[in-house]
Amino acid sequence: MESGTSSAKIGFEESLSATVIKLGKCLGCGACVVACPFGCLTYSNEEPILAKECKVCSICPKVCAQYNLSLSELEKTTFGRQRHDGEDFGIYRRLVVAQAKDSEVLRVAQDGGVVTALLLFALEKGFIDGAIVSGVSKEKHLSPVPELAITAKEILENSGTRYFYSPNVLALAEGVRQKKKSMAFVGTPCQIRALRKMQTAGLKKYTDSVRLLIGLMCSECFIYEGLLEKHLCGKLRLNLKDISRMNIKGKMLVTTKTETQAVPLSEVKQYARSKCKFCGDFSSELADISVGGLGLNKWTFTIIRTQRGEDLFSDAEKAGVIKTRDVNEEVNALNLLRRLSDKKKQNATSQLTV
Repeated sequence: MESGTSSAKIGFEESLSATVIKLGKCLGCGACVVACPFGCLTYSNEEPILAKECKVCSICPKVCAQYNLSLSELEKTTFGRQRHDGEDFGIYRRLVVAQAKDSEVLRVAQDGGVVTALLLFALEKGFIDGAIVSGVSKEKHLSPVPELAITAKEILENSGTRYFYSPNVLALAEGVRQKKKSMAFVGTPCQIRALRKMQTAGLKKYTDSVRLLIGLMCSECFIYEGLLEKHLCGKLRLNLKDISRMNIKGKMLVTTKTETQAVPLSEVKQYARSKCKFCGDFSSELADISVGGLGLNKWTFTIIRTQRGEDLFSDAEKAGVIKTRDVNEEVNALNLLRRLSDKKKQNATSQLTV
């Protein structure tokens, strides 16, 4: 859907509530909650809620990842051009398969540790003064929460992938409160899209402090109570506290203190968030750098999309922080990227006709 040209102001109830939230299309990114200049919105159950009378400033629809989405406009903001035919997974400058060289990073990494390595390098060199990432709740085992990491220790502690939704955009408000000047943001495609909409809308209070967007490849997130509590713990009899990590490599791999158990994806698909089916972006096509496992073992498929992303990645590569291989050595991963990108676009498009 292309952005409208009308200058008339529109409020939360007329825009997001009526055409996004009530139709089940809200992805839960939290951008509208952060951007509301009057504090009218709160965040609950992965959705914004009107906490007090809307002032009808039209900010929330401008930053919503779903409302009046114009991908071509966001591509122009990000890359200075629209994609060409054949750029099936977005605009990019370079494709590589990469791996962190630090053993400590690899020990805690989900795959090749590229995101953690880049964040540590950027922090050490003063390129960033903090990173917005997903952490893990201290009260609810494996449940993700938005975090602002400002030390190397915090970045390492928050490494790895979460398979449940973390509204990382909410941590942007904390970064602004702490007067951070050059943060990195790591998030899902919908969150990257929301930040690009903030930039397009000119919300410099938030966007001027974000220096780098690292996007995660994402087919969908899962419901914590369904996948973890009902299926893994209830049906498969795993002890919640024993589960240390999860990964997807054709199957869902659940690692406990004693073993790694493979669970067919056909069993866990029923616990996917219904909201995710409205998102057509698999590879975070508007990020500076996009990353994903794509079936690789201890390596990260990396899409370098912008000049800013390329500058940081190249500097880290030259400094010996990461090593790379030719992407053509991993034809299966490249083909999987194309298939998953196409599948997610088709699924989202099909929702428009339902």
